[in-house]
Amino acid sequence: MKLAIYGKGGIGKSTTSCNISIALARRGKRVLQIGCDPKHDSTFTLTGFLIPTIIDTLQSKDYHYEDIWPEDIIYQGYNNVNCVECGGPPAGAGCGGYVVGETVKLLKELNAFYEYDVILFDVLGDVVCGGFAAPLNYADYCVIITDNGFDSLFAANRIVASVLEKSQTHPLRLVGLIGNRTKNYDLIMKYIENCPMPILEILPLIEDIRISRVKGQTLFELAEYHSTLNYVCDFYLNIADQLLTHPEGVIPKPLDDRHLFNLLSTFYLNTKDQTEEFILI
Repeated sequence: MKLAIYGKGGIGKSTTSCNISIALARRGKRVLQIGCDPKHDSTFTLTGFLIPTIIDTLQSKDYHYEDIWPEDIIYQGYNNVNCVECGGPPAGAGCGGYVVGETVKLLKELNAFYEYDVILFDVLGDVVCGGFAAPLNYADYCVIITDNGFDSLFAANRIVASVLEKSQTHPLRLVGLIGNRTKNYDLIMKYIENCPMPILEILPLIEDIRISRVKGQTLFELAEYHSTLNYVCDFYLNIADQLLTHPEGVIPKPLDDRHLFNLLSTFYLNTKDQTEEFILI
């Protein structure tokens, strides 16, 4: 199974991806996580350091693919989750999507692309251009991560549009949405009311999740020393269990940008007015 996890930058997408990878490994699966962000920090909480990227390795080998071995690019992380970072071209030059393609090409040449039960692509999702949509060419499922904010839901809607586009030429489905770091999820619910899709989980706003990122450890690793965090791990295990049922998934229809803006802004303002009225009473 190949998963492409997308979401707006800064909402905890990579932290969520790492914990999902561990949850899948805890279910006995061989997992490879591929970071598809030029800042190459997707697997940081799995390894505890910024691993060398595919681009770094290719440059060091003068782009001689035949001189590269699996151990040059694949690093073992916590709970035996294997990790790869694509990296990216210099800022302002080149295409991130090209690097993703080269990464998959290299893994195939090393006979590593098909050795895993699950390959998880963790992808920058703010701008879903053809380049950053490249992982969808290889994925069975897309997972969208969002919080309860306008910007995240606009990014989610653009990702939905990409899934719709890619599904016309690839066996791709949207498996569902994960709400992350949010006390409220009313805007999320309003969005999926108009753009139906499954909700895999709503992750609460827990400071320990943010702290785990800074420490370079997953929640599962921290829970080994702090049993009070086991209940947080259960959220990720629930997501893993749903994914492992190989759900049918959906091909959602994105909302028009203006429609989405009016929908969310009107809902937000009405909710705010009702809250203020309640306070006054």
